[in-house]
Amino acid sequence: MNLLNCDAMNFFHNKNILLGVTGGIAAYKSVTLVRRLKDQGANVQVIMTESAQEFVTALTFQAISGNPVHTSLLDPQAEAAMGHIELARWADAIVIAPATANSMARLAGGEAGDLLTAVCLASKAPVALAPAMNQAMWSNQATQKNLQILKSRNIEIFGPAAGQQACGDVGEGRMLEAEEMTEKLASLFKQKTLSGIRVMLTAGPTREAIDPVRYISNHSSGKMGYAIAHAALEAGASVELVSGPCSLEVSERIQLSRVESAAQMLAAVQRNINEIDIFIAVAAVADYRPRAIEGQKIKKHADTITLELVKNPDILAMVASLQNRPFCVGFAAETENLEQYAKQKLESKQLDMIVANRVDKSDSGFNSDYNSATVFSANSTTEFEKSTKTRLATELIGLIASHYINDEKITEQHE
Repeated sequence: MNLLNCDAMNFFHNKNILLGVTGGIAAYKSVTLVRRLKDQGANVQVIMTESAQEFVTALTFQAISGNPVHTSLLDPQAEAAMGHIELARWADAIVIAPATANSMARLAGGEAGDLLTAVCLASKAPVALAPAMNQAMWSNQATQKNLQILKSRNIEIFGPAAGQQACGDVGEGRMLEAEEMTEKLASLFKQKTLSGIRVMLTAGPTREAIDPVRYISNHSSGKMGYAIAHAALEAGASVELVSGPCSLEVSERIQLSRVESAAQMLAAVQRNINEIDIFIAVAAVADYRPRAIEGQKIKKHADTITLELVKNPDILAMVASLQNRPFCVGFAAETENLEQYAKQKLESKQLDMIVANRVDKSDSGFNSDYNSATVFSANSTTEFEKSTKTRLATELIGLIASHYINDEKITEQHE
C-alpha cells in the first residue's frame, strides 16, 4: 500500500460512504471504487438507478460492499421506516459515480423522483459527483450550466478526465479512476482548522472495582469520544486519547492511553495536561467508587449486600481549575432537564463549552451509532440534529475550533 493510501485510510476510518451509481458504461469502475473504500476502512452502501442496473448488477455491488443495494424510492419495506431519510442521515458523504448528464440535470433542478435524488435533497452530508459522458455532452451549454449550478451549491466535482471514450471519441468526459477518486474523496474529510493544536480527549466508561471479578460501570461505548478524536486528527490536531475500557479501533497517529478506573484516568490526564491546548472530556466517568475493594470474590451468603461508595475526583473540574488551563469542553449525558443541567455544569465547572445530549433514547446516545446534541457556551446555543456520531464529531470539532480560535483572538486583544 502506498503512502497516499495509508494517509487516506485515516480519513476513511469508520466513515459511512453512500455511493450513487447512475446509468453509464463507467459504472464498472464504481465496483473498484467500492473495493478501495472498503479496504481503507469505510462503510459503503450503494444506491443504483434503474438504468445503472442495465450496466452492472446490484448483486455485484452487494457482494463487494457487504450491504444490500438500494434501488427503489417506493420500496414498501424500506419506506415504512422512512428508508430514504435514514440513508440521508447515515451518510457521512455521498458520491455519485458515474454521474451522467441526465443525473446532473436532475440534481441541478432539485428533483426527487427517484431514491438517489431524494436522498441527496434530504442529506446534509457533502456530495461529490464524478461526471462520465460523451465529450460533446460534457461540453454542451446545458451541461455546463448545470455544472455551475451544482458548484454554487458546494457540490464537489471530481473530473472528468480526458482521453479515449467508449464511443470512440477523444476528449473530456471520462470518469476518473478509482484510485484518484479515493484520494479526492478523502479531501472531503480533511480540515486544517486545528493545525498545530494539541488536543486531549477522554472517552468510554470507567470501571470501579468491587472485588477481583465485579465492578461498577455504565453503558458508554466510547463511540462518540473516538469519533471526535479522529475528527480532531482530520482537522490537523495532535491528538492524545485517554480511553476507558472499550474495543474500538484507533488511528496509529493518535496517542492512546488505556485505563480502567477514574483514578487511572485522572493520572493519565495529569501526565501531559500542561502541554494541551484543548481538553475535551467525553468519557462517562463513574461518579462514585467503592470505599474498599475486596481482595477476594464476594460470596453469595446474605440476601442483601451493602456497598459504601465515595466520590471520584472530577477530572474535568480539575483541568478547568488549572492556572494555565486548556480550552475546556465538557459533555453532559442526561435523561431529563437537559438544558438546565448542562448549563449548571457549564457554569459550576467554569467550562468554555458543554455538549449536551439525551441518553435515554433507544435510537441514539449510548451504544448507538447515532447521536444528537445541543452545545452551550456562555453566549451561544447550537443545535445538532440526529446524525451518525462520525458526522456529528466532525461538526462538533468545527464548532470547537471556531470557539477556540475566537477565544484566542480575544485573549490576544486583552494582553
